[in-house]
Amino acid sequence: MTLKGVLFDFSGTLFRVEPTASWLAAALERTGVRMSEAEAARAAERLEEAGALPGGGHPLSVPPHLATVWAERDRSAEQHRAAYTGMAREVPLPRPELYDVLYERHMEPAAWRPYADAAGVLGELRRRGIRTAVVSNIGWDLRPVFRTHGLDACVDAYVLSFEHGVQKPDPRLFLAACQALGLTPGEVLMVGDDRRADGGAAALGCAVHLVDHLPVGERPAALRPVLGLLG
Repeated sequence: MTLKGVLFDFSGTLFRVEPTASWLAAALERTGVRMSEAEAARAAERLEEAGALPGGGHPLSVPPHLATVWAERDRSAEQHRAAYTGMAREVPLPRPELYDVLYERHMEPAAWRPYADAAGVLGELRRRGIRTAVVSNIGWDLRPVFRTHGLDACVDAYVLSFEHGVQKPDPRLFLAACQALGLTPGEVLMVGDDRRADGGAAALGCAVHLVDHLPVGERPAALRPVLGLLG
């Protein structure tokens, strides 16, 4: 069957969140909290190990008291905030308000950069008449990120886990995206960076293409093969 639509994951696929060190630096500047260079570097390292930055790396381990909320973190805005601020609070910081400021910072468009080929690929899909949707495990509205970076006009639909109460790899989220595009799963390609979460689309009958979750500077053209897969 001819592919007529593409579903894209958000974090690690079309966009990448800022490094943990600059994430922390932004929160410190906003609150006026001062840390020495060495203290800030160590805190950033520990926050990264804790997996406290949404869209960043996975935690080295999940504390037992956070296990349930972490497993279901993308099902609602409340669970997402509780999970990530909870992981951040495992790392001692100078002021308690920093944890909420860190969480707020990661939702700002300035905290995200599109991959170098994202605009070109999305634009070419639009030119070809291929319908596109963003399907993301997330706890907040990412539409402003796309608008700020000039990519919103290339997206036909957003299917976000917290708005549906289910998270990938649950087939219901992929089905909702296919329906939003007016297509059957067999007409759709899912592009993502997580073999388990994004690969779940295969159970529904979607084709799947995976990319590596790398820093923007290390992945200049991983999305371009998508154009070839569509013929």
